[in-house]
Formats: sequence, C-alpha cells, structure tokens
Amino acid sequence: KVQLQESGPGLVKLSQTLSLTCAVSGASISSYDCSWIRQPPGKSLEWMGYISSSGGTSYNPSLKSCISISRDTSENQFYLQLSSVTSEDRATYYCTSDTVSGTQCEP
Repeated sequence: KVQLQESGPGLVKLSQTLSLTCAVSGASISSYDCSWIRQPPGKSLEWMGYISSSGGTSYNPSLKSCISISRDTSENQFYLQLSSVTSEDRATYYCTSDTVSGTQCEP
C-alpha cells in the first residue's frame, strides 16, 4: 500500500518561505509523478505544479516566480518550496501521487 505523509511548519510568517515535505512509503518515487495542490478557505482547489517520474517539473504560471518542486529519490521524498508568502497563500496544501494523497494544514 502506497502512503504519503506530509510534514512542515504549522505557521509561516509573511514574506518567509514555506517548505513542505511529502514522504512516500510503499513504493519508489522514481515510478511516480507528484502534484501539489492547495485550497484556500472558502475557495476551490488550485493546482500548483508537479514533478514527473523522470524529474521534470511544470508549474502554475501564476506561481512560477516563487515555487519550486523537487524530490530526493534516496530519501523517497517530494518537496515544495513557496517563497515570499503572502496572505493569499493561506490554504490547506495537498501532495498527490496517482490515486493517493496527503495533506498539510494551513501554513
């Protein structure tokens, strides 16, 4: 069974960098894509970006200047970094990979 477990700070101060980790167990991330999405309070889901099984990335154009998605195959983890956060970044953040997902509460 493939499971995703997120970790990261519960709070991030304005203008600082949000860093989230998505640890995968039960499978090698070399075989999986990972997408990050978020849902601001009272709003719909927003796709942020993804990293493919080959390591290529694609980002939402509205976030391209401040987002970075990476991975470490030796640690079997995906990472999200969002720099210079503002009040607009208040949301619940999700990492997803195929049909499984993990969540991280609002930064």
